[in-house]
Amino acid sequence: MELLRRSWAIVWKDLLIEARTKQAFNAMVFFAALVLFIFSFALGPDTELLREVSGGLLWVGIAFTGILSLNRTYQSEETSGGIEGLRVYPGDPRAIFLGKLFGNIIVLLAVEAVLFPAAAVLFQIEMLPHVWELAGVAVLGTIGFSIVGTFYAALTVNLRAREVMLPLLLFPALVPMLLGAVNATTLILVGDPMQDSGIWIRLLVAFDVIFFVISTWIFPIALEE
Repeated sequence: MELLRRSWAIVWKDLLIEARTKQAFNAMVFFAALVLFIFSFALGPDTELLREVSGGLLWVGIAFTGILSLNRTYQSEETSGGIEGLRVYPGDPRAIFLGKLFGNIIVLLAVEAVLFPAAAVLFQIEMLPHVWELAGVAVLGTIGFSIVGTFYAALTVNLRAREVMLPLLLFPALVPMLLGAVNATTLILVGDPMQDSGIWIRLLVAFDVIFFVISTWIFPIALEE
């Protein structure tokens, strides 16, 4: 209970700051919409082609947009010296990871709530009949992205070139998650008569569980480093 209480305090603090400023959320939504618009413009009016590649384009936009959120994960603590305060605060340091993780998941899901309808309009695809399947894939993919991203954001928080190092470290680790999310989303949108999307969804679940256990376990060591 103490772990959850500390985690919730961090989540509430981060969300309250974001609700007051709205700088990160507005920038993420605008950037994501711009990425999708550029892809749509580059591929042209070929509706069938847009439909076939919509899953990949959508998750590329989510991944690039998520980097903006991850870069700000520990920014408020770093600029105010709060990282040291979090480190010396009594209790399990894993609460820091869980709090930052839940905050990133909530913010990214809020961005995706705008991004998915925008993609449906730009790529001319029908998402409404598959809304629950897409929502499940989006949640699993967002959780996996946020787990690995929150962990690597802690590793790079004290680096001068963290804006460059974070994506360089992050994207190779995200390959299984991106493969699962892109293929599951594409199969749901274009049709899945063989029910192959279940294989990719199970990959997402396995990725989330494995990396959550590993990241939570070794986070205290990463924080001290």
